[in-house]
Amino acid sequence: MRRIIRPAVTGDIERIMPVFEAARAIMRSDGNMTQWSEGYPSRESVEADIRKDGGFVFEEGGRIVGYFAFLESPEPTYDHIEGGEWLDKDAPYHVIHRIASYPDVHGIFSDMMDYCFERDANIRIDTHRNNSIMRHNILKWGFSYRGIIYLASGDERLAYQRIISNP
Repeated sequence: MRRIIRPAVTGDIERIMPVFEAARAIMRSDGNMTQWSEGYPSRESVEADIRKDGGFVFEEGGRIVGYFAFLESPEPTYDHIEGGEWLDKDAPYHVIHRIASYPDVHGIFSDMMDYCFERDANIRIDTHRNNSIMRHNILKWGFSYRGIIYLASGDERLAYQRIISNP
């Protein structure tokens, strides 16, 4: 079955929320007990992504099997970084957030990265310290660890960046 990536629309939200539940279960089974708690990601965060033209779904045979946000800079939580620095300080970039899929769907991360790097050569991403699956995938895709950023809530995240010189 062919997988497509397309912009999310408000009518997709009811089918996106169960994808987050599935991803949360994957995290918990891997020992990541605290990330994506207290109703996050919320409908409101997906609605905000869609308003910014930055929400995307993976679709197979009409079924939504994954979601991610691909948002243009600036990302306010990236303004300050501890224990390191960005590869560049002023160049425009995109940031990836809220990556989720069902556990029986494979290759989502690679498909997403191919899609994103076709659109921008400068990408930043962050993840929870306990998200070993995401950290593995980020490093596998050639991102370099840049330091620690803090969310508006005060929670820390490990920050990464990759710049492709010839996209």
